[in-house]
Amino acid sequence: MTGVLFWALAAAALVFGFLVFRLQSMARVTFALLASLACAGGEVVLLGLPYLGVVIVLMMIMEMVVMAVFMIAYMMNPAGLMPMSMVHNRRGAFAVAAVVFAASAAGVLAVPWPGREGVRLPADTTFQVGAALMGPQMLTMVVLGFVLLATMVAATVLATDRGRYDRFGDGLDRRPARDPAGGGVGR
Repeated sequence: MTGVLFWALAAAALVFGFLVFRLQSMARVTFALLASLACAGGEVVLLGLPYLGVVIVLMMIMEMVVMAVFMIAYMMNPAGLMPMSMVHNRRGAFAVAAVVFAASAAGVLAVPWPGREGVRLPADTTFQVGAALMGPQMLTMVVLGFVLLATMVAATVLATDRGRYDRFGDGLDRRPARDPAGGGVGR
């Protein structure tokens, strides 16, 4: 079952990665990239590093949420939904990608991989990975997570200068809604 799930996640990651370059709006590309990287995080979990896999997935979710918030707040088209090309300089990008892929594949095949030391797995791989990644900075990272979340919420609130009370009034009973910006929902 693990092998089937591994290959299914690998195929899904490739499909979503391909869609990043085929879709024509920033919003859709953002979610395709999120799905591809979430599949990669699932692969890491299947390889026996659950903590690292979950951290990858959570990191990608936060990164894509930040991207979506700034798209909604600052892009000229609504939420990045207008068609646009995600590929620029096709030949140059293909050449660079081919060279990087060839160098990576050569590195995987040419590097002497270390042998396994010991016969048993460590008792708690999650603790070992967490200690190796964060060390004594775990409290700092937890606080930073809350600060980032508060920043995203504040940026979203500050990006919109009107709310539901602008359209419906204090009692939320104004019908039809009067949207001061025009063209809004609820007409």
